[in-house]
Amino acid sequence: MDVPTGFDPTFILALNLAGTFVFGLSGGLAAVRARLDLFGVVVLSGVVALAGGITRDLLIGTPPATFRDWRYLAAAGAAGVVCFFASRLLERVQRGVLLFDALGLGLFCVTGATKALDFEIGPLPAVLLGAITGIGGGMLRDVLLREVPTVLRHELYAIPALLGAAVVVAAQRADSTSPVFPALGAVVCVALRLIGLRYGVSVPTARGRPDDGEEPDG
Repeated sequence: MDVPTGFDPTFILALNLAGTFVFGLSGGLAAVRARLDLFGVVVLSGVVALAGGITRDLLIGTPPATFRDWRYLAAAGAAGVVCFFASRLLERVQRGVLLFDALGLGLFCVTGATKALDFEIGPLPAVLLGAITGIGGGMLRDVLLREVPTVLRHELYAIPALLGAAVVVAAQRADSTSPVFPALGAVVCVALRLIGLRYGVSVPTARGRPDDGEEPDG
C-alpha cells in the first residue's frame, strides 16, 4: 500500500478503498450510459478504479498492489454492481459523485507520486506516474468506449493531478518528510478540480480546420 510519510496506514487504506469505490462509480455510470450488460458495467468500473495504479506499478516494475489485496477488487466490483442496479439514483446525486471523484483524484496523485519516489524514480517521471495513477483509469475507460479521452479534450483533470503530484515531489527533493506536503498536494489537486467544475474552467482546445466542418474566420 502506498502511504505518504507521516500518515497512519489504516487511515490511508480507508481513503484508498473509498477512492477506488468512487472511481469505480464513474466507470460504472459511463458503462450504464453506453448500455453495457452487468459484466460490462463491472469490468468498466474495475478499469477506472484500478487501471491507473496498475499502469503505474507496471511502469515502475513491481507487481500491481491492487492484485495483492482483494479489498481493492471488491471495492471496484461493488461499485459496478451499485451502478447497474442504482444508476438512476446515482445520476440524481451526480454532484456528490463528482466531489468524491475529485477527492479520489487528489489522494491517488499523491500516493502514486509517493510510491514512485519510494522506488527512486526521478522527479519528472514521479510527477507523471502520480498523475497517471489518478487519470489512467478514466483514459482507458474512454478508449474502451471508443471516445477521445476526456482529459485530452476539456475540463481541468490532468493538470490538477500533475500539480498535486508535483508538490509531493518538490517536497521530497527539498529533503522534507513532513506530512504537510502530501496533504497540501492533495488539497491543491482537489481545489483546482472543484474550481474547474464550479466555474467551467477548462484548458483551451485546438480549433478545427475549415474542412472539419467549421467556418473559416473572416
